[in-house]
Amino acid sequence: MALIDRRYRLFFWRDARRAGLVLAIGLLFFLTWDLLGIRLGIFFRGDTELMTGILIAPELPLEEPFFLIFLCYLTMVLIPGSERILSRREGHRR
Repeated sequence: MALIDRRYRLFFWRDARRAGLVLAIGLLFFLTWDLLGIRLGIFFRGDTELMTGILIAPELPLEEPFFLIFLCYLTMVLIPGSERILSRREGHRR
C-alpha cells in the first residue's frame, strides 16, 4: 500500500504533514470509539493464538492501534486513488 502511495503520490507522498495529521485524527477517533464501546460493554477482546495477549487498556489489545492505523491509511489511499481512476475514465468517455 505504501508503494502504491509513493508511486502515485496519493496520501503521504502528496503532503506528508497533512497526511500525518489526518492519520492521527483518524486514529484518535477510532480509539475513542473503541474505548467507548468497551466501556459500554459492546466491544470485547477475542482470544486467538495470533494475538500477543498484551493489553494497553482493559479489553484493548496492543494490535488494535496498528489495525486502526492500517485502516485509516488504506482508506486515505483508496479515496484519492479511486477519484483518480474515475476521473480518467470520465476523460476517456468524452
